[in-house]
Amino acid sequence: MRALILQEFGTPLILSEIEKPTAGPGQVLVKVKASGVNPLDTKIRAGAAAHAKITLPAVLGMDLAGVVEELGAGVTGLAPGDEVYGMTGGVGDLQGSLAEYAAVDARLLARKPTSLTMRETAALPLVVITAWEGLVDRARVHEGQKVLIHGGAGGIGHVAVQIARAYGAEVFATASPSRLDVVQGLGATPIDHTTTAVEEYVTRYTAGEGFDVIFDTVGGPVLDASFAAVRTYTGHVLSALGWGTHSIAPLSFRGATYSGVFTLLPLLTGRGREHHGEIMREAAALADGGALKPLIDHRSFTLDTVADAYAILENGSAHGRIVIDVD
Repeated sequence: MRALILQEFGTPLILSEIEKPTAGPGQVLVKVKASGVNPLDTKIRAGAAAHAKITLPAVLGMDLAGVVEELGAGVTGLAPGDEVYGMTGGVGDLQGSLAEYAAVDARLLARKPTSLTMRETAALPLVVITAWEGLVDRARVHEGQKVLIHGGAGGIGHVAVQIARAYGAEVFATASPSRLDVVQGLGATPIDHTTTAVEEYVTRYTAGEGFDVIFDTVGGPVLDASFAAVRTYTGHVLSALGWGTHSIAPLSFRGATYSGVFTLLPLLTGRGREHHGEIMREAAALADGGALKPLIDHRSFTLDTVADAYAILENGSAHGRIVIDVD
């Protein structure tokens, strides 16, 4: 099969012919139709993502949508011909989705939403799992809450907005001026982070009480701003990028709580993979119910033009999720 290989960090991916995998016990062989591209992929290629623990040479690509070709021993609930999706590899020693076929742990997969295309479906797994683990698993988001999403037009952010709204929350989201219309179109109240101070939007939208749930998808000073904007006692701050050094004094003085989200753990450790499959099934139901749809960059890419896709992510010119058409 054809696959893109990373031989050394900081070098281009090489399109190569490698052996087609077979489905081992507990695995499913998937014919890959589309592969979602994440900013983390570009960092892995550059050698700037030690937490991904990649083993070289490697096939990158964490998200896939495709068709089941064969089942390994012990796999139930799926059959050849089923259309599936999931976050299945591209980190540790797991083959990624920038290949024509992938043998993946069946626990990570779910049937794709019938209402979405393969391209749309491949854009969902990592960002949905990250948003879900934060909002649903950690914060228990629910009706009546005021939820603030930082980076609401971004990859994780635009999905987080939709999930929070699907659970009945009133959603607010920060964005740059050129992306405020995207946030508003998703049903959130837009906040221009370039012109509106934390104290100003906390006063305007919560009467100074603070937000019940804040999801930081940006990191750095945005996480610090989150600590200063959360509701006293009952507020909960989440971050998918809480990797820096921060003072927790503003959070502590409010008696609020914090949770970090590290979506790669089940892939790296093998623990919790069933839950990722459960999230994929729940997300498919939301999508088919009209409550979840990814924003997709209109440009098309194949295995031959992945370098162009990575360049778009690296220069910040993507408008929506980038997807590679593998088949």
